[in-house]
Amino acid sequence: MNIAIVGATGYGGIQAVNLLKDNKNYKISYLGGNKTSGSKWSENFPFINLESDIIIDEISVDSISAKANVALLCLPNGISSTITRGLLDKGIKVIDLSADYRYKSLEQWKRVYSNEALKYKRDDEDLCKEAVYGLPEIFEKDISNARLIACPGCYPTSALIPLIPFLSQGIIDNEGIVIDSKSGTSGGGREPNQKLLFSECGDGLSAYGLINHRHTSEIEQIAGIISGNDIELIFTPHLIPMTRGMHSTIYGRLRDPGLTSSDCRILLENHYRNFSNIKVLPVDIYPSTKWVRGTNEIHLSVKVDNRNGRIIILSVIDNLIKGQTGQAIQNLNLISGLPINNGLEMINHYP
Repeated sequence: MNIAIVGATGYGGIQAVNLLKDNKNYKISYLGGNKTSGSKWSENFPFINLESDIIIDEISVDSISAKANVALLCLPNGISSTITRGLLDKGIKVIDLSADYRYKSLEQWKRVYSNEALKYKRDDEDLCKEAVYGLPEIFEKDISNARLIACPGCYPTSALIPLIPFLSQGIIDNEGIVIDSKSGTSGGGREPNQKLLFSECGDGLSAYGLINHRHTSEIEQIAGIISGNDIELIFTPHLIPMTRGMHSTIYGRLRDPGLTSSDCRILLENHYRNFSNIKVLPVDIYPSTKWVRGTNEIHLSVKVDNRNGRIIILSVIDNLIKGQTGQAIQNLNLISGLPINNGLEMINHYP
């Protein structure tokens, strides 16, 4: 199957090339990037060997559709919407890594991504409704039959996978959920950004986007679909001075305060027993981001405070792999009829 990687020189695109270049089931047939168009891949990334050394092309629907069956859109928010309909009309399946199709309501996207909405005038409510949310361990069947997949954000991935087993079975209250997440700086992308300079973020820890972070409403939307109720939660992200990795601590109130840590661990383990990339750790073993660095795994741990009926769930992912491109490859595998973790059997290089 021929794959187009659109936005190939951002962090998402680089990961996609790395993950697909040696996969015998796929051929990278197109690399797109407006800023680097006309240059060879090796001129930009001599340390990542791509056998064909493709020339990066200016992004256009005609060029992509002439060379590929599936397009991975690794583009900034708003840009994907300018080419998605054209690609679909030409029979190209689209896996979008931006936020453009994560919301079922275009109006909600416009409210949350208001700056992008001013720049990109969208009229594709039908595609917002059609797009399948690309969390493969949860929506596997729908993804397999989709032509447009909206990959989740990294923070929502780290929060929803641990939360969903408890929400879907009504184990925790819908109210009072708190998510405290910490991300490495690569989550901010490859474009220059003052707050991501080493002298700004090194040796420090800071919160940002309190209450109104864009991923809050994304998490609430999917949590609400799973639970069958409207959910409002508190999500607080933090920036930590490491390149990659994400750690989330999630708090909730158990409806049955008699449940133990072992009970909740068994529930998690049973829910994800068919997904080898999800590791549920023994009680009192707490995961480190180092354990998943460079892999598509997510490690989970759970602890119950029986004094007050609270549950604490921990999760760690590599924000650029399971939180971004690795998840996109899982979705690519599903629409290709391949095992979900094909090409993602990576090991971390601890320490």
